[in-house]
Amino acid sequence: MRIHLAALTTAAALALAISACSPPAEDNSSDGGDTAKAATATSAKDLGSLDDLAKAAKDEGELNVIALPPDWANYGNIIKAFSDKYGIKVNSAQPDASSADEITAAKSLKGQDRAPDVFDLGSAVAVANTDLFAPYQTEKFADVPEGLKDPKGTWVNDYGGFMSIGFDSSKVPAPASLADLLKPEYKGKVALNGDPTQAGAAFSGVVMASVGNGGSADDIAPGVEFFKKLKAAGNFLPVDPTPATIESGQTPVVIDWDYLNVSQGEKLKGKVEWKTVVPANAVVGGYYVQAISNDAPHPAAARLWQEFLYSDEGQNLWLAGGARPVRAESMDKAGTIDKDAFAKLPAVTGTPVFPTEDQNTKAKEYLAANWAKAVA
Repeated sequence: MRIHLAALTTAAALALAISACSPPAEDNSSDGGDTAKAATATSAKDLGSLDDLAKAAKDEGELNVIALPPDWANYGNIIKAFSDKYGIKVNSAQPDASSADEITAAKSLKGQDRAPDVFDLGSAVAVANTDLFAPYQTEKFADVPEGLKDPKGTWVNDYGGFMSIGFDSSKVPAPASLADLLKPEYKGKVALNGDPTQAGAAFSGVVMASVGNGGSADDIAPGVEFFKKLKAAGNFLPVDPTPATIESGQTPVVIDWDYLNVSQGEKLKGKVEWKTVVPANAVVGGYYVQAISNDAPHPAAARLWQEFLYSDEGQNLWLAGGARPVRAESMDKAGTIDKDAFAKLPAVTGTPVFPTEDQNTKAKEYLAANWAKAVA
């Protein structure tokens, strides 16, 4: 049975964190009344229609995005498609920045025309910064499942996935479980995408290892112990994986989000026999969050960007990058989803685990105290 991402996510924590949002910042641009009106718009109807919003956005002419790597969830093609469709220049700043960096940039550039218009954030950072967001509901807002959005549209989950094992099938056997990675066939070949005390994907990889070894999101000690064993067996490779390390054979096994592993396979097709599996007994998922800055220098373009991302076209572009779009189920029912891309997603069986913010906080504290000595 294929499992779609459902309302069992950290979204509940976001809902509890929402309080009265700060009023939109004063418009400092010279784009006139439409831009000022867009800055307070909570839907396209506030400007008349989606066409009117698009006109206001074209008049602004630019959109500032931040922390969107072109090879992450197909963002390179998403940005190009939006720009080509509306004739709007997209300024992409700090593509390799973290969610925390996005917030820092928004605060340091407040009131400037270089400030971010929109955010793509991990849930933990979003929870702590909802006062920076402007509420907005796209035309497809009703299609986003309850629990995956703030009722006012202050934040909305956008795309997500499950932790997975990517592997070069020409160099290693297909792992049926996490335990298989402890076998001699994987000696010096298993990489984790980053340091779990700092990187979200690596952190979730430890949670996955915990769930797959008798632990849980409440108790990640078994996950740390798993990597300790992986290190002792000589199988853990302390190298941050990249397309180059995968292509060269340096990192033939990578623990990472499934959409990133799937996209690696697409990019390296013909060079590497890359496959992706989500372990059946260790299904750990997560979503990212979209939000509009309440200080957006291009408020109409910011809102049009959201309309594009949640449209069938935008959702299918995320899907083409291996990410699971938040509207996948409704689009599947309506027959508007890219069926070929949908069929390429790794099969997911079992009950998914979506850690809460409280669980993440506790797990991060445990990692800070125990990770380094476990893999030293």
